[in-house]
Amino acid sequence: MHRRMNNLNQLRWLSTLLLILGMGCADHRGPDAGGNISQDTRPILIDGGTVVVMDSAGTILKNGAILIEGDRIAALLEPDAPRPDDVQQIDATGHLVIPGLINTHGHAAMSLLRGLADDLPLLTWLNDYIFPAEAALVAPDFVYWGTLLSSIEMLKNGTTTFADMYFFREDVVRATTSAGIRTVAGPTIIGFPAPDYASPEASLENAAAFMEQYQDHPLVIPSISAHALYTTPLSDIEAAFQIAEHYNAPFQIHTLEDASENTTSHELTGMGVIEALNSIGALRPGTVLAHSVYLSDEDILQIAASGAGIAHNPQSNMKLGIPSVAPITKALAAGIPVGLGTDGPASNNDLDLFHEMDTAAKVQKLMLGDPAVLPAETVFRMATMDGARVLNLQDEIGSLEPGKRADVVLINMERAGLTPHYRAYSHLVYAVSGSDVTTVIVNGRMVVQDREILTVDETEVIEQARTFGDQVLQVMAELGR
Repeated sequence: MHRRMNNLNQLRWLSTLLLILGMGCADHRGPDAGGNISQDTRPILIDGGTVVVMDSAGTILKNGAILIEGDRIAALLEPDAPRPDDVQQIDATGHLVIPGLINTHGHAAMSLLRGLADDLPLLTWLNDYIFPAEAALVAPDFVYWGTLLSSIEMLKNGTTTFADMYFFREDVVRATTSAGIRTVAGPTIIGFPAPDYASPEASLENAAAFMEQYQDHPLVIPSISAHALYTTPLSDIEAAFQIAEHYNAPFQIHTLEDASENTTSHELTGMGVIEALNSIGALRPGTVLAHSVYLSDEDILQIAASGAGIAHNPQSNMKLGIPSVAPITKALAAGIPVGLGTDGPASNNDLDLFHEMDTAAKVQKLMLGDPAVLPAETVFRMATMDGARVLNLQDEIGSLEPGKRADVVLINMERAGLTPHYRAYSHLVYAVSGSDVTTVIVNGRMVVQDREILTVDETEVIEQARTFGDQVLQVMAELGR
């Protein structure tokens, strides 16, 4: 392991070169509507709405205001507090003002495979359709345009940060920075030839350079992912985790989405999935355990003791016919951070975290036969502050507290489906949809205004997606699907 890390450290000098090349090439591929964005550098004042702060006290300010200076929240203002002059003012009357939503697990580029294969068991869906399609189709441009398409969808639905696990890491980042969305992304390790690298070792070779390149980037949180224990040897998972640990970076892995995973893990390692990850030290704050449906009580104790978090993906799991529900109430009771994820748009099939909140709350109530479990405020916290905890970003995002990154979403409450309005959390979880979002600010920059994406040309992105759709149909026909 020390030899592997030394080899990786020798590659750090590449980061400066990669950064220079990335800066030089940034404007040559993909749509850019940056001219639509105001160059006004004055502070932004969002005034007159109901501000859902999501601090530890659960503060809600009616007719309050948020002052944004640069990329940070500078102040929260009570209704009767004086307002500063010489600001860009956003009238939030009739709106809820919330922290940007945080999607803790997904595969954004798979928007180009949305609806390709539905109504199938997980492993059939993966092995007979998704993996063959990806092997034939996934390339840098596929990933760029698919990720850009998903970024637009997420931003317009109020998601300002998402964790991504996919191939061609540089093209993921190229898309997300073009769109202006914050992402947790980076090398993905899987135990067989992937579209971008022929082996886990090859994918890991320049992982350190990627991590160095995006240290302290305002919109990119470099991360390393291992696909799963049933696809990737534990030794390769450990090598990937050690790089994440060296950079104090998020580490993402699929865990216990299918009932067979523990059996497979015992055959491969002599341990269950969670025990195996714990044996290599991979359970710690910032480790994202995606799905975690089949957790035992002992698994929950191990995770709780470690500080690792769970990315709960109820809609994807339900659609794939997973005959169980993640024990989220037990996990929360044990103190485990739990966030929400949409999973990929090929298995959900949308990227609307408001829909995910509604499902997460109701499926626990159904499973446990208790309408009081997982109340609305708890679920909304999962989509915001607890999602930030899962990614180990709680000091930067997740709430509208002074000093944090200015990721702010405005929701229009003046429509028939949201009137009258009694309790903010109830509407946010059970009534609001992504289509109710009007304005989105990420890192102090307005990226959605009046439901129009300001950063890229949405029409061009959609046209590119249609072109890829034609290619997908041709490839699947050749595969006899």
